[in-house]
Amino acid sequence: MRVEPTVPAEVLAAIRQPLEGAGAMRAEAPLLQPLSLLLDLAGEAMRSRLFVVQSEGGAESCLRPDFTVAIALQHIDGGMPKGRHYYQGSAFRAAKGADRPEEFVQVGLEVFATGGPAEIADTEIATLAWRAAAAGGRSDLSMSIGDVALFGAFVESLDLPEALAARLKRVAGRPRLLAAELARVGQKSGEGGGKLAALLAGMSNRDGAALLEEVWALAGVEPVGGRGPAEIATRLIRRAESANAPALTSAQASAIRAFMAIDDAPSAALAKVRELAGTKGTGLGEAMAAWDARLATLVATIPGEALRFSPALGHAFDYYDGITFEVRSAALGPERPVAVGGRYDGLIARLGGGADARAVGCMVRPWRAYAGGEA
Repeated sequence: MRVEPTVPAEVLAAIRQPLEGAGAMRAEAPLLQPLSLLLDLAGEAMRSRLFVVQSEGGAESCLRPDFTVAIALQHIDGGMPKGRHYYQGSAFRAAKGADRPEEFVQVGLEVFATGGPAEIADTEIATLAWRAAAAGGRSDLSMSIGDVALFGAFVESLDLPEALAARLKRVAGRPRLLAAELARVGQKSGEGGGKLAALLAGMSNRDGAALLEEVWALAGVEPVGGRGPAEIATRLIRRAESANAPALTSAQASAIRAFMAIDDAPSAALAKVRELAGTKGTGLGEAMAAWDARLATLVATIPGEALRFSPALGHAFDYYDGITFEVRSAALGPERPVAVGGRYDGLIARLGGGADARAVGCMVRPWRAYAGGEA
């Protein structure tokens, strides 16, 4: 396994200081994490980038690919409604490039609360990520900002059928699934789901899993590793629901693609969103007003010329449902961000933390932030 080089101690301390100084408690996360949960959050395509471990007869686990889910689970188990947790440690993901490390250091901050407005914590965490990344000494940094929730408000403005709008908002932070919806333009209901998916349509997950197990038994198939029948049934049922749902028109799909392609200075980007939007609902206007407030706060710390607004910005893990951001180095490019983060309220609810839970966090890669580091 390729291991990332060590950052000089004084540089690491400087990168860590903004996050440590945010009133957080130091947290540790287990090295092994549940594979099925992470695949549910990131999609099956992430499997090839994870280091999978399975004991004989046991559930599959993987080496820790990230800290957010693990820290969130620990926070929920602790039973406290609020908390700030700082971490530092190694994460493990198979590299896309032949010369990139597979074991690398992350430092980060996760903030949990209940209820109340999110804008203050959003901008606080984004500015802390910027300060931590800039402490590494690079002079070519910029920040790209997105908003999964803004996509939902934009969809609501397009006067779509309720079921279709709900589906699009559910896949807002999942580029692969959103692309699949866009590919269904003009498709008639019931097309493209597949025969097995159609057979499972309308079944409960339990009944669908039982049917798959019976088919496997009749065929003499015994799955080894991977997903179980309940997980496979869930995915096939969702595929059937997708095929039976109304599809976008060409004009609606064009508007969504144009929205997804926006990448500009914040004021120009927000102007483009307004141009593309429909007239239904008030949610988009409220979301745009919230962004005016956020940007006024962000430019107090981050140079205006370093900010880009890409409303469709997403991350490898698909649990973000609000603001998203990446600190990028011109030398490293967008595929190797120095820092990433965002809001993930829905993840906390999915993990059992309560419907009114709020969560936002960031992660910095010190070796990428260090001016003498990754090139």
